[in-house]
Amino acid sequence: MHSRLFINTNMRLLATLAAALVVAPAMADEVSAELEQVRQKVADMFDLIGPEDVSTSPVEGWYMIHKGSVVVYISADGRYLLQGDMIDLDQDVNLSDAARNAGRRELMASLRDDQVILFSPAEVKYSVSIFTDVECTYCRRLHSQINDYMAHGIEVRYLLYPRNGPTSRSWTTSKQVWCSEDRRNALTMAKLDRDFSSASCETSMVQDHYSLGHDIGLSGTPAIVLDDGTLISGYLSPNQLKARLDQNASAKL
Repeated sequence: MHSRLFINTNMRLLATLAAALVVAPAMADEVSAELEQVRQKVADMFDLIGPEDVSTSPVEGWYMIHKGSVVVYISADGRYLLQGDMIDLDQDVNLSDAARNAGRRELMASLRDDQVILFSPAEVKYSVSIFTDVECTYCRRLHSQINDYMAHGIEVRYLLYPRNGPTSRSWTTSKQVWCSEDRRNALTMAKLDRDFSSASCETSMVQDHYSLGHDIGLSGTPAIVLDDGTLISGYLSPNQLKARLDQNASAKL
């Protein structure tokens, strides 16, 4: 009944974020008991949410439900559910975005190189994950510049995301790309509407990529996920992406 509030019936379980609420030692047991009560109530109400998906929030009396890209808040008595961004005005930080980014970062880090289509320069300075549809115009534009991205030291980890779902032509082509002996070349040929060799193989990875795209909250392709979990919806030129990555790196210093 309540599962419609969450975007994907196959969301992966995530480890909860470290608690951001500082609790006085004398209150620790009381808060822990309260948190357990909230977790139990949430688990009873929502089929897709487990106790581990509920943690403390920076606001006393409110707890955070975090699963995939979904971040919502629930009152301590379990009566009120709040959907929206929580912003720390003193620090000028969107706390909800930080939680979503952390979730995306964990999900993307769980993928091995053999579970993506990897385009990697000799010297890797940055690594990004890109959800791509073999037929979308801006996905093709991005891929036509793949050598320019790599020249900037940007490693691209492609995930196949046929936007129109399992019955689409793009889905069939994506499975053929995945089953090619040379996936890099096959992806390039597919985006040029050219023939490429393929074979029969296990194609569940296309479904895994597609489900993962839903989990992280993307709304279209191309979708670029930076190594800190930031989601960029849409195309960025090689120079624009390099500038964005440089800016992120400088902010961490």
